[in-house]
Amino acid sequence: EADRSAPVKQRHRAKRIFERLRDEHGFAGGYTVVKDHVRIGRARGRETFVPLDATGQPLRNAILWSDERSVAQVRDLERRFGRDDLHRLTGKPPSMTASLSKIQWLIDNEPDSVIKAHKIVDVHAFLVHRLTGAYRTSLACADPMGLIDMANRQWAAALIQDLGLRLEQFAELVEPGAVIGHVTPAAATATGLPAGLPVVAGAGDGQCAGLGANAMREGRAYLNLGTAVVSGVMSQDYPCDRAFRTLIAPVSGGFFAEHVLRGGVFTIGWFVDRFASDLRDTWLSLSPEEMLEAAAAKLPPGALGLMLVPYWNNVMNPYWDPAATGIMIGWTGAHGREHFYRAILEGIAYEQRLVGDAMMEAVGHRFTEYVTMGGGSRSNLWCQIMADVTGVPVLRSTTTEATCLGAGVLAAAAAGWYADARAAADAMTQTAGSYVPCAENQAQYERLFQEIYKPLFPRVQPLVDRLTILTRSDAGE
Repeated sequence: EADRSAPVKQRHRAKRIFERLRDEHGFAGGYTVVKDHVRIGRARGRETFVPLDATGQPLRNAILWSDERSVAQVRDLERRFGRDDLHRLTGKPPSMTASLSKIQWLIDNEPDSVIKAHKIVDVHAFLVHRLTGAYRTSLACADPMGLIDMANRQWAAALIQDLGLRLEQFAELVEPGAVIGHVTPAAATATGLPAGLPVVAGAGDGQCAGLGANAMREGRAYLNLGTAVVSGVMSQDYPCDRAFRTLIAPVSGGFFAEHVLRGGVFTIGWFVDRFASDLRDTWLSLSPEEMLEAAAAKLPPGALGLMLVPYWNNVMNPYWDPAATGIMIGWTGAHGREHFYRAILEGIAYEQRLVGDAMMEAVGHRFTEYVTMGGGSRSNLWCQIMADVTGVPVLRSTTTEATCLGAGVLAAAAAGWYADARAAADAMTQTAGSYVPCAENQAQYERLFQEIYKPLFPRVQPLVDRLTILTRSDAGE
């Protein structure tokens, strides 16, 4: 169990990543084999990286996207390089999510593990090397590391050198959807995959989810209600704004403007574990979430005056504040856990409204629909709340695993089944179920959003940040 007074460490044995591929042919992990004679596409967890020695063996455990040890490094990077300058260069302000701050943490605390590393690789590059013997990675997998010159679609060489690293320590970049190599005989023996099978450059899990939702359609945005809530919209031009981070889209030449709320379904799971675990022991065939949702659905919009700001894992866009924490206001003796549960759903929807409005303004066009996927998309109440709060109709993807579907779209296009990834997405993706904003609910949520939620965090942010500094050992002065 994490000690929140200290930095949260998130590590993983890099070898275990390949062991899963070997044991399962990677299907559960996001690999997609299109028949047994064509291609493999890969959707991988973003920002996770590992330094390797000259034999390709990990020098330490991989550091995951959710690791929170680099608060001080985020501040240092801002001072050294300038927050806005780094944002324009990489599409991402310094944060604890991108690999950049964690690499700086290693330089500061375990310098030999990175300075002397033969390669520093993302998960995609690690697996591609194990499969093909070559150090290559997809541009759409490397870019969440925060080390890519986005406008020129190449490694940010000057930034890498300023960190004290060498450009040759990083993998060769390949456009997503291109053949990146072929399965070697040794990898075929280890995995059971056919030797010579072409391996297709994939994309990050969020970008693949956007592809699996066919977010390239005009007016459509994707909304992944997973552990983190991730939403995005396609842009052919390179957009840069504090309202979002910019990522390479898994289609030729495009970009995704993307919002990430690190505490999405995670916050719901935290609440159930801490305050509703007894519901797992009832004789009913319902999950705790289903029972809480049934009770929360009977409440009016606004949860009887309870409002939550869902920064359970700090906040990226639009505030980019690693010291931010969650907020709950409006408590009275009339509130129970069903009110808290509804306030979580509403708080995440308010946050989506906040960043969605800013994204639409920055990219210059409005969303006409969200396509939602992920475990949270199974909740009818949450989908309706999303529509009511944002004012945007919500469509549910026919699969909650749109990330894997997006990897399959890339593989199918590379196999020549379709002209390109856009055509493959048109043919392979579907929606079922629509949630249209309810005018009465929307009017109430509009008042709550404009008058309370929107100004709330900016007004208390200095106090929240100071509280973090005073009580968490990793925050620093």
